[in-house]
Amino acid sequence: MSTPNGFPQHSRVCLTRSLEGGAVQDLQAKKAGKAAKKEAGGEGAPPKIGTPISETLKLLPEELKANMKIKSITPRPPRKPRLERAASLDEKSWRKWRRFRTSQESLTDPNETSSSNGSLQEASPSPPTRGRASPCNPCCQQDSLHSSPDALEDSPVGKSRGGASDLGKRASEISSAFGGLLRGKGFAGGKPRLSQIMPARPLPPMELNVASHSLRTANRIDADCLDYRHYSQHKFGRVSSSLSDSKLQGNGTLYDSCSTDSMKSTFSVLTPIRAKDVRSRSYLEGSLLASGALMGAEELSRYFPDRNIGIFVATWNMQGQKELPVNLDDFLLPTDPDFAQDMYVIGVQEGCPDRREWEIRLQETLGPHYVLLHSAAHGVLYMSVFIRRDLIWFCSEVEYATVTTRIVSQIKTKGALGICFTFFGTSFLFITSHFTSGDSKVNERKLDYNKTIQALTLPKNVPDTNPYRSSSSDVTTRFDEVFWFGDFNFRLNKDRETVDSILNQNPATDVSKLLVYDQLTSEMSRGSIFKGFQEADIHFRPSYKFDIGKDSYDTTSKQRTPSYTDRVVFRSRYKDDIQAVKYSSCPVIKTSDHRPVFALFRVKLRPGRDNIPLAAGQFDRDLYLIGIRRRTTRELQKRLEQKDQRSSSICSIS
Repeated sequence: MSTPNGFPQHSRVCLTRSLEGGAVQDLQAKKAGKAAKKEAGGEGAPPKIGTPISETLKLLPEELKANMKIKSITPRPPRKPRLERAASLDEKSWRKWRRFRTSQESLTDPNETSSSNGSLQEASPSPPTRGRASPCNPCCQQDSLHSSPDALEDSPVGKSRGGASDLGKRASEISSAFGGLLRGKGFAGGKPRLSQIMPARPLPPMELNVASHSLRTANRIDADCLDYRHYSQHKFGRVSSSLSDSKLQGNGTLYDSCSTDSMKSTFSVLTPIRAKDVRSRSYLEGSLLASGALMGAEELSRYFPDRNIGIFVATWNMQGQKELPVNLDDFLLPTDPDFAQDMYVIGVQEGCPDRREWEIRLQETLGPHYVLLHSAAHGVLYMSVFIRRDLIWFCSEVEYATVTTRIVSQIKTKGALGICFTFFGTSFLFITSHFTSGDSKVNERKLDYNKTIQALTLPKNVPDTNPYRSSSSDVTTRFDEVFWFGDFNFRLNKDRETVDSILNQNPATDVSKLLVYDQLTSEMSRGSIFKGFQEADIHFRPSYKFDIGKDSYDTTSKQRTPSYTDRVVFRSRYKDDIQAVKYSSCPVIKTSDHRPVFALFRVKLRPGRDNIPLAAGQFDRDLYLIGIRRRTTRELQKRLEQKDQRSSSICSIS
């Protein structure tokens, strides 16, 4: 609220009180000083030094005394003072500091606003000048002389000594101070103030552990990885830790376990290498010392703390179709489990005519995290082995061999293809096969199996990790871990009507009644085929034979019986080295009369030695570049289509 003169009401009250209390005396003292000068030149003598203000006021004329009886006055802004005292260097520096301080003054007053931060709210040193005007508020002091010890000390009231000239100067200072106050310069200055930025709610307390959620911003990659430790322990039995993590913890260094886990690759982590380790290690020739070996226990523990690797194994009879699926994500990257595997092995029977295009599509789907370690073909049998790019240094040379089971055929549609290599100290053998077809040709399929295990000449140059447990008549005994997958063509010994009725009764995953009639299950239980091999439990519908592009089984005149022809089996030299995590099919891919079948495994690894032929990081570089270029182009096209779709929808609305 403002008065008729344009001044705020509270300023009027505060100034009235100040003038009544003490400032009136000082203002009148100024006139007294002038009168004293006149009297000194004429009638009387000047007042004595140290005379109090009360005594000085006695020398004032009667007219001034009558005016002092007015209790309530209306302050008016004075004109320019006729005489102003020159400011000293201290006062000039103080005025500069005061202009800066005025812009921050509201930080100490909750009713004021400012754009400065709270660190400026600390107490500031007392001003070096005298006569500073106090802010006007309900609790303001009576006059500015009492607001500062320096002002009290230098004022005529606080001293017992002083002359009339000092009293006049002091009165001039008081007048100038109140003049600036009335002009509004004592508080806000001439510029408007910005509103103060205040948090919407109190800030969270600071924690000693840097794993605080309020601080975890820089190294946070994905929220899905935060539960990796809990998920891996319960799902895969894998502890999410590494040698580098334990060193950090042992040294007392604060670290964020969640951020560390989220920054790790799916099942491995890169760690710093000490200079002395580099000095004592040869990556090509290797070291026979376990502590310095590239494939030794120390290096294995760094990349696989629990010594388990995730492997994806898949088989698919493509029926020689030229058309490839538009999207292979559901096949290679199933959503359960959440994490991708360390190694991908895909076997194809009756593959598409363009094998290179198929491999490019695989690389495009898996992305830049994986490289093609090796690929091989035997007629229309294809196999591709992809591995994480940071693990290629721990592989031996890759070897492969083939077996033809149908000699009379010019096109090798039936036979086997094997690829083997050593990873750290564990040897792997992957075999994909296409056995003889026909409902009643069980014995021919047994012959195909026996011929494969005898004629597959592997390994060639890579030494056997345990030759004492190997057999020259069975290739599967010469490796630690063996995965055999393909179109085995074993059928269900039941008519079509019975199989359809069972499928209609159990449309979900209960297929136990069908497996009773499965030829492969029966032969494996007798030990006549796949000796020492195991198969995970089947909870999916038969993968053969579908109408192309549909979910219905064969509706042609032949009315073939649905069967589990596509299978994945495994064996190991050591008990419980291989654990099946998932075994399923991919029903969304319908370009063939077969559905792809895949399995996820956790395989135990053992340390090795470097005195074997190493692959030295070799991979198909050209395929990698083409696949990544395709992936980038696809993403750009997708974004462009989305942009065009948004713009077209906006135009249609307008």
